[in-house]
Amino acid sequence: MPGQRKRKRSQERQRGPSAAELGPGRWTVVFETTDEAAWRTEIRRRTADHEVRDPSRFRLDQFCGRTLLPSTYRLSVFVPDDGAR
Repeated sequence: MPGQRKRKRSQERQRGPSAAELGPGRWTVVFETTDEAAWRTEIRRRTADHEVRDPSRFRLDQFCGRTLLPSTYRLSVFVPDDGAR
């Protein structure tokens, strides 16, 4: 298909850095809720307060719920190992 390679590269760039690009470390959950509005407010607050300088170190997860369990929203931050960067 014409343009497929360009579209895939664009999507990869939007996804953010891979684990290899971030270096050694781990993702730490800093906020988890079932309220989407509270989740979005927390994201805005942490971005505005510059708690994390590089926005690519945020990971936003949305776990879809079903009839018995509500959807869960999670905000994680990448924490590099002590010897890294």
